[in-house]
Amino acid sequence: MKTLRHRVVDLHARRILPAEVEIVDGRIEAIRPLESDASVAPGVLLPGFVDAHVHVESSMLPPAEFARVAVRHGTVATVSDPHEIANVLGEAGLDFMLEDAARACIPIHFGVPSCVPATDFETAGANLDSTTVARLLEDDRFHYLSEMMNWPGVLHGDPEVVAKIAAAKRIGKPVDGHAPGLRGEDAVRYAGAGITTDHECFTLEEARDKATAGMKILIREGSAARNLDAIWPILKEFPHLAMFSTDDAHPDDLLTGHLDRVVARCVAHGVDVFDVLRAACVHPVEHYALDVGLLREGDRADFILVDDLVDFRVRRTWIGGELIAEDGVCAVPGAAVTTPNVFREARFEPKEFEIEADVPEARVRVIEAEDGELVTGESIATLATQDGVLQADPENDVLLVAVCNRYTPAPPAVAFIRGFGLRRGAIASSVAHDSHQVIAVGTSPATVATAVNAVFERRGGLVAIDGDRSAGLSLPIAGLMSDRPAEEVAAGYEAVSGIARGLGSTLQAPFMTLSFMALLVIPSLKIGDRGLFDGSAFEFTPVRC
Repeated sequence: MKTLRHRVVDLHARRILPAEVEIVDGRIEAIRPLESDASVAPGVLLPGFVDAHVHVESSMLPPAEFARVAVRHGTVATVSDPHEIANVLGEAGLDFMLEDAARACIPIHFGVPSCVPATDFETAGANLDSTTVARLLEDDRFHYLSEMMNWPGVLHGDPEVVAKIAAAKRIGKPVDGHAPGLRGEDAVRYAGAGITTDHECFTLEEARDKATAGMKILIREGSAARNLDAIWPILKEFPHLAMFSTDDAHPDDLLTGHLDRVVARCVAHGVDVFDVLRAACVHPVEHYALDVGLLREGDRADFILVDDLVDFRVRRTWIGGELIAEDGVCAVPGAAVTTPNVFREARFEPKEFEIEADVPEARVRVIEAEDGELVTGESIATLATQDGVLQADPENDVLLVAVCNRYTPAPPAVAFIRGFGLRRGAIASSVAHDSHQVIAVGTSPATVATAVNAVFERRGGLVAIDGDRSAGLSLPIAGLMSDRPAEEVAAGYEAVSGIARGLGSTLQAPFMTLSFMALLVIPSLKIGDRGLFDGSAFEFTPVRC
């Protein structure tokens, strides 16, 4: 038996009281109110934070190592979509995640990926059809149907989409959404199909439309997409529908904070602390029916100790009554991990990244990357030709962008992009949502070829090329995750990002932004392994116009 005496946050009764918490066999046996704060130790006990939507793979850490970092910040559980590794390795990737998560120090609740591949317009390493999805949903280790990104398929009744949603509804498992920019009657129809959440809102108006339609709104604050500042008022307007998501958090960000800093920012905005904490702790547990404690008698003893309810500095984290982390140190040691992967052998020549033109200059479509956003814009640029080849224009931030198929032999898809700011060199990555081909941005065909080849040689990773100077981070687990400790991965990530910034990039997270330039389901202009794609019209579009 263990006994703790602190101020205790009761989120269901919306009160804070001095109390004695008694823990027996990993559960809370009793919570006994005390007469005054003078009889308790410093700090406040409250239920731990639950990330309502995160792709563990985006941390570049396998589940057990991710958990060792997240628990330091008071995260006691996650709701995680493993569709990144599923797009690479299919069911073998799901098995890897389940097996590694089984030894994690916090429960990681996986969903069945609903869109592998994300669209029919790209090449993934696997395909999970409706029959496979229905079978996987019967497995108790999967808790929900992961984000339904094919929102056009929902609205137009695509048979495969309908079958996947029906399979989840039939056995009573929630269906997560993913419909950036969807509003009005379309949002109502999307929700009416059985979609229960959305984490893609990037304007308050969009969040209001979806909340009015009855959807839970996951306020996202990740490494690339940071929507908290835009939509935090939803916590005041629809407090019963709000949850939090980090979605895609890179390793350097994860080391410095997780939901602890998100909660603190919302309280600083003047949102009622109980509404914020219910969104961070209670709502995910209730919505997904998780076996995670909420600091009540009879619950599992999952909770945290913070200094106060302003900064939310996490001092200790308990999971099942065991003290797992204290003052930023996790008590659980790291362990060796397997490295499943698939990567064909290939070497590309600069000529393969050239776009030919038989005129002195030509008008081209340009992807407009936005710092801190997954959505992109589209613009038109006029580029000069040299020796019959269209030239990138680094002076005006018009660069080459290319996607190379890592699964089967195919020519690269090449187009132009603005927003990365490179004045020389190139960057490349095998993290390219959601099919995870190799994507690169550079100032010339030669620099792009060098960067892409370096990623293929590593069988996955991030690379930045600056003349003879280069840096790279190997990701041997499916080309998505490292097998090294979190601190080492974060240092490598920061080193390669530092070279990218030295090349001229002003993006807060250049590699995270790069990884979403191939995500065809998010408008408006993206590039996949088969070419330039108009995400608004949902069709391919030519580079020249």
